[in-house]
Amino acid sequence: MTNQPGPKAWRFLAFGVVVGLRALGLLVGMALPHLPRVMEAVGRLAANERDRVGRFLAIPVPVPSTEDSATTVRRDVRWLALQATGGILAGLLPVGSVTGVAQNVVIAAFWPFIPDAASTLDMPVRSWGDAGLTLVTAAAYGLLGVLVVPPLARWYAKVSAARLAPPVQSLAERLAEVTATRAAALEAHGTELQRIERSLHDGTQNRLVAVVMQLGAVERALSRDPAAALPSVLTAQNAATDALAELRQVVRSIYPPVLAERGLSDAVASLAAQCAIPCTLDEHPLPRAPAAVEAAAYFVVAEALTNAVKHSGADQITVSLRAEDGVLVVEVTDNGHGGADDGQGTGLRGIHHRIAAFDGTTKIDSPLGGPTVVRVVIPAGT
Repeated sequence: MTNQPGPKAWRFLAFGVVVGLRALGLLVGMALPHLPRVMEAVGRLAANERDRVGRFLAIPVPVPSTEDSATTVRRDVRWLALQATGGILAGLLPVGSVTGVAQNVVIAAFWPFIPDAASTLDMPVRSWGDAGLTLVTAAAYGLLGVLVVPPLARWYAKVSAARLAPPVQSLAERLAEVTATRAAALEAHGTELQRIERSLHDGTQNRLVAVVMQLGAVERALSRDPAAALPSVLTAQNAATDALAELRQVVRSIYPPVLAERGLSDAVASLAAQCAIPCTLDEHPLPRAPAAVEAAAYFVVAEALTNAVKHSGADQITVSLRAEDGVLVVEVTDNGHGGADDGQGTGLRGIHHRIAAFDGTTKIDSPLGGPTVVRVVIPAGT
């Protein structure tokens, strides 16, 4: 791996002094009573540094999961301590190199006008020969920077990236996680196929059978009394209309057309408008995500609203949609009596399995007395 181009490495380390001073200020600020605000600033500074280090190394620094906030805070604080000490020291090298070159060149050029002129190495400059040695000193400062700054910048960027990135899972842990995710995906897929089969069998198929029976009645009526066949024709027409409506409902349950036509925000707004309990949509600007991701989020909201209407006893529901750091976050909150248990009932388990298939996370917080918060995080894949 070759070193980064010189100017880029110099800028990276030199700016590290600024980041380090900010980090030092935040460390001092932690002793103040405004700790939550300080930690919020720490998070922003760490996020900016992940982006800066990723651009310098041309390798994105992974973003920690939003689920494990305590671990993320500890990691950011450890990086903060590193940046407030090692970051400042590393950043002083390019700054000192440029300053040493500039200072010695000025002294060599203007020594006759500077009383008790001396180089940065404290060598007196009393003649043009001494001035020549001072220029050699300036060149040494420059050469030191050229030779040392690029590899030092790359080494420190790697150290900083390692501090900022979430811990790397062992191969065994990742294999176990992938195996569990695959099993959840297969179970969710099987459950979805069973639901579709039941809908077609119990609903659409029965209505089509009714249509066939009515058409048989029409046939018999036409052979006996054509004038009496009209009521049977109308009945068959109504049964066919009902079967078509049932079939459309099944199709919508597989992939709602509104998602493709208007996007996730409008689709969820439609769910909120049709909810039996007053429902508010807390919407943030959302980029389009892959169709499977939007469908998963849509069905999570639909299932959570259905559960809230059936079991929560709530009189107000809030649905929140937002995109952050490459993931889609969905939260459904109701002010009901709480006590929801994802270990009981198929609805909440279905949400778990559906989201696990995307390598996402599901958290259900429902203390007795409420409120109940269903929160899912889905990698957006964009």
